[in-house]
Amino acid sequence: MMLYKMSSDSVNMVTRRVDLRSDTVTKPTEAMRAAMAKAEVDDDVLGNDPTALCLETEMARILGKEAGLFVPSGTMGNLISVLVHCNVRGSEVILGDNSHIHIYENGGISTIGGVHPRTVKNNKDGTMDINLIEAAIRDPEFEICYPTTTLICLENSHANSGGRCLPVDYINKVGELANKHGLKLHIDGARIFNASVALGVPVHRLVQAADSVSACLSKGLGAPAGTVIVGSKSFIAKAKILRKTLGGGMRQVGVLCAAALVALQENVAKLEGDHKKAKVLAEGLNKIKGLKVDVTSVETNIVYCDILEGTNITAPKICMALEELGILVMPEGLSRIRIVFHHQISESDVQYTLSCIQHVVTGTPHENGDT
Repeated sequence: MMLYKMSSDSVNMVTRRVDLRSDTVTKPTEAMRAAMAKAEVDDDVLGNDPTALCLETEMARILGKEAGLFVPSGTMGNLISVLVHCNVRGSEVILGDNSHIHIYENGGISTIGGVHPRTVKNNKDGTMDINLIEAAIRDPEFEICYPTTTLICLENSHANSGGRCLPVDYINKVGELANKHGLKLHIDGARIFNASVALGVPVHRLVQAADSVSACLSKGLGAPAGTVIVGSKSFIAKAKILRKTLGGGMRQVGVLCAAALVALQENVAKLEGDHKKAKVLAEGLNKIKGLKVDVTSVETNIVYCDILEGTNITAPKICMALEELGILVMPEGLSRIRIVFHHQISESDVQYTLSCIQHVVTGTPHENGDT
């Protein structure tokens, strides 16, 4: 891809690249690569890979659960978790209408597991009203017509709400509701460490009320791949069988787990910096004519920027123009852009991005920009 530098006189080729499409685009650090190269491995399907066992044990400890299981992706982690809890076809799960499981995971809980989703409206902060969750629980006395409610799913942080964080008091209330009705609670914790850092709450406290959690390693933590699901020993025993069924047994997976262990040691502490840079960018975007960001909603590493009505440019066109300048972001329809921070984005990258966006939208350089 050819990248260009803005100039009033000419267009000069440059090599600067700022990838803000997602926190999944990071490259393994040198420490990760070294750990991968010397990782001790064995057959994980047989349960003998020592590095995988080390990662699973450490993640279970950090999240306050009995056991863990490494899986290739967050989508598989959520699917396995739902299927373990909803082990009878025709079971029903209550989840947010704007949740990742419902929108972005190919309907796998239905097509593969025969699980019926019942959606409850997500509020702007990613929560669902407790009374609406309870109202969605089916009356078991009318099971001749209704599916059987078995599970509630939450997402923390909530991606489509801009990385908003579900507070521990709210999660505990949902857990109490689940217990009251004999249901299980699963947390899609793709960015649970971001939520923990932003809220200043230990991660195990955030998920204490949950029966299972999926925690992604390749988003905010910056590992090359993988997710760990955690829960009780009996839950993980069932999950391991389903992982094999779904093709997720990957033999010498310790090579990947070694990088994830480095990410746990080195990158959790960097999340606060990601959040601060996201806030700086959000505040800067708000100063650009034609753009609007709800700065108060920027709690973690995700920024949604709206293009105001009357602005003579669309989100896809902004993204295309930015790509020529080495800035990669994602359009969300015609009038919204999603920007996601990770540990390989610098403060200089933030200012360069602001400068490029102002140039593309208004034709003028940003006052602090490196253009």
